[in-house]
Amino acid sequence: MRMHCRILFVTLLVCLSPGSVAWCADEVAVLRAGTARADITPEKPVQMSGYASRKDLSTGVHDPLSARVLAFEARGKRLVLVSVDIIGFYGGTAEYFRDALLAEYDLEPSELFLCAIHTHSAPTPTIDKEKGHPNNVEYTEKLRGDLIKVVGQALGRMQPAAVGIGVGSCPVGSNRRELRINQAGESSIVLGRNPNGPTDKEVLVMKVSRPDGAPLAVAFDYATHATCLGPGNYVISGDVIGLAEQFVERIVGDGAIAPAFVGASGNIDPWFRVLPQFNAEPGWVPEPVLLGTFLGEEVVHVCRAIDANVATSRIAGNLAVLDLPAKASGVLSGGGASTAPFVVTVARLGDVAFVGLGGEVLTEIGMAIKAGSPCRHTFVVTHCNGAAGYLAPGELHVEGGYEVRSSRFTPQAADIVVRESIRLLHDL
Repeated sequence: MRMHCRILFVTLLVCLSPGSVAWCADEVAVLRAGTARADITPEKPVQMSGYASRKDLSTGVHDPLSARVLAFEARGKRLVLVSVDIIGFYGGTAEYFRDALLAEYDLEPSELFLCAIHTHSAPTPTIDKEKGHPNNVEYTEKLRGDLIKVVGQALGRMQPAAVGIGVGSCPVGSNRRELRINQAGESSIVLGRNPNGPTDKEVLVMKVSRPDGAPLAVAFDYATHATCLGPGNYVISGDVIGLAEQFVERIVGDGAIAPAFVGASGNIDPWFRVLPQFNAEPGWVPEPVLLGTFLGEEVVHVCRAIDANVATSRIAGNLAVLDLPAKASGVLSGGGASTAPFVVTVARLGDVAFVGLGGEVLTEIGMAIKAGSPCRHTFVVTHCNGAAGYLAPGELHVEGGYEVRSSRFTPQAADIVVRESIRLLHDL
């Protein structure tokens, strides 16, 4: 493997030397990568996302928010992965941001994965000038410009690169669908902690390196809500996922970025959840910092064990908008049956797959997609290119609970998403 890598990088150097590009173009296709990061921390007090009971504006900032971009290019195909430290792209903001990026850089819809880490301690993005707070409207408009700029920076910094994949595990996320039985013997599913419920503990790590081995990016995928902090918190934070990103970047250094992508975690919360604030008690490690550091350290451990970087020249992608069966109160109607749209974006970078799901998908669905994927490693990414809300597997509709009640989709919808995601990957 080491000899192969030496030969590969020598070939790259020859191809990039003056006068040699033309004859090398057909001999080897160079994978190139570019990265960029932008600070998107709000400069004014804003309404915060995720909890309807939280009405007041933010009062401060605990840690900064960022937008991170990891872009790839090979054989005229591009893959642009954008990780944004906000809750998601609700209220038409997915199209607001995506349309601008696609037009500015002439990207195909399937080449852009616009993703959010789903922190509940960030501004609520809105383009609704009548109902949205003016500070949030202003923040969203600025964020649009910031995203255009940071994607352009990443695309403008393309250089030869190689990728390596590693897999770890982390218990930070816990199933939150807790069974409770009252004094009358009646059972219900509530939001709490269910340690024995299904969770996807996989930490999938992609290290992107320059030919000299220096890291450009350490991207990671993990399935948990970023809801260690609850509605009583009024300070801006990336919460567990954002703090993990920041930790990895501090430790890895060399200007590398650490974009996080949130796996199927609609029913997964951090082990410590919805706390009122960062605990400043002497000697106490605040829970978001503790859990974010725990996750970040696992990412770094996995990253440091990746020593077999492989260059690939294969990039392919596709995007589909599925008309999923919706409940009787669904928002759209067509052909006599109620339906609602759900965006699925798929891509392959060599033998690494990406499945972007435009909703808040429960963990069983993500695990089923991974199991059926034709690729050895599959990044299942939620809150990507859309915001269709909760999607629960059919069997959980019998149990009920918050995620099922909140979902607009029928029990059959999840199987369609799993099947179509796997089919789209095979079609690539």
